[in-house]
Amino acid sequence: MLKSIPFQNQNSWQECLADLITDPNELLKILDLKPEQLDLSMDVLREFPLRLPRSFANRMQVGNPYDPLLLQVLPQQQELKAFPGFVSDPLAEQQFNPKPGVLHKYAGRVLLMPTSSCAIHCRYCFRRHFSYTENSPDKKQWIDSLQYILADTSITEVILSGGDPLAISDKHLEWLLEHLAAIPHIQRVRIHTRFPVVIPQRITQQLCDLFLRYQLRFVMVLHINHAQELDEEVNAACKKLKEAGVDLLNQSVLLKNINDDPETLISLSERLFTCGITPYYLHMLDKVKGSGHFEVSIQTAISLMTKIRACLPGYLVPTLVQEEAATTNKTPIL
Repeated sequence: MLKSIPFQNQNSWQECLADLITDPNELLKILDLKPEQLDLSMDVLREFPLRLPRSFANRMQVGNPYDPLLLQVLPQQQELKAFPGFVSDPLAEQQFNPKPGVLHKYAGRVLLMPTSSCAIHCRYCFRRHFSYTENSPDKKQWIDSLQYILADTSITEVILSGGDPLAISDKHLEWLLEHLAAIPHIQRVRIHTRFPVVIPQRITQQLCDLFLRYQLRFVMVLHINHAQELDEEVNAACKKLKEAGVDLLNQSVLLKNINDDPETLISLSERLFTCGITPYYLHMLDKVKGSGHFEVSIQTAISLMTKIRACLPGYLVPTLVQEEAATTNKTPIL
């Protein structure tokens, strides 16, 4: 019988972030797996290293080479295979990059990247080839970017992404939120993050107090692909955020052999709602080079949505979408 690793971690989030698993061999040892059981590749690590919080690894099933959490982070030989249509910049973000650390693609919204760092490297990440070296602004450039937002009164929402914006310190985040709150036309700040899921210790009272301090509406979009990711520590972190007035949404990526069946997606939606998170988007895979083995066809995706819609109330059914490089909005797939 498969079992999960018991987890008792009272470390601070900074300590958890400093103690990531970066060696696939260590991960295999923890999970009692042998290299020949997996499609493991060490070559791909030079381009996109393994970064895995221990709290996330502890939710993986010991002895299971097909664990859905393991497959999201395992560097695989298939990443070296060329798949038609899979490129380094699938969303053509460089053309929407007016200033370092700024992406301005959608009407009324602008995206800021406070950091290039993530707590976890998902192997299907659409920014795995993004030029973060050219998008790491210094303080003077940040002021310039904030002036850019101040000058455009059509912008009502700022999206913090990256990288993972919760990888920065509370002090840095407070500086950023204070300046955004001073811009009259900014109504909402949206934070795209995996921290509450992969390192739930990040959701401290100090962080929650920051969200309560400013007259802004805070929305946090989590990235959860499987119900197995949602343990009691994640549930407790989400409860803290809800008590701080943060609206919680989730967007998943449809991934082959991970969540591409109706039972898994139904279970995910049910578990999300139990944790106070609203299912928001189910994304088709962005066609980034190195991720072709995760692709699910649109026909399969539509069939899946038909099945889950027949089993769930409408408020638990995420919207199936894809993002296309030439469009300035996500495209619903009906």
